[in-house]
Amino acid sequence: MSRAFVKEQDGDQADADIIERPQSMHPNYMTLHGLEEMKLRLENLRQQHTILKPQEDNLTAKSRIKMLEADLRYLEKRIQCAIPVDTATHTGGDIRFGATVKLMDGEGTQYIFTIVGEDEARAEAGSISWVSPLARALLGKQAGDVVIWQRPAGDLELEILSFNYELSKN
Repeated sequence: MSRAFVKEQDGDQADADIIERPQSMHPNYMTLHGLEEMKLRLENLRQQHTILKPQEDNLTAKSRIKMLEADLRYLEKRIQCAIPVDTATHTGGDIRFGATVKLMDGEGTQYIFTIVGEDEARAEAGSISWVSPLARALLGKQAGDVVIWQRPAGDLELEILSFNYELSKN
């Protein structure tokens, strides 16, 4: 079909393309640090929205405003249902939310992960969601225990070398 016969979306129809980000079905546990970061992100988005709002007649700005509003709604809901966890109260015992865990595989490769909330998880930075397969395998365990990390690339057996709550308090 020729593009000549395809109706381009106008400003009102462009809104229909904005899809709301789904909320997790899990409790929204967050470290205190993670909650503060999310509040800062929300404030930053509000400032961007305030700057763009006077330009809403511009189609590009209108589209960006709609995306910002969807992100604002998502963050507001996540903050509203947040369950802050003060990891400073965790001591010894077993691995819990907020723990930074040092692990080693059979080849001697070491890994360090901090168990955090879903919105805080950044695997590349070593923070994993408490609902991830690895975090679920670690929760309730102690140093010296062996866990199986179920990965798409294949299961990996890991020994827990140590854990603490120091890194998650930042």
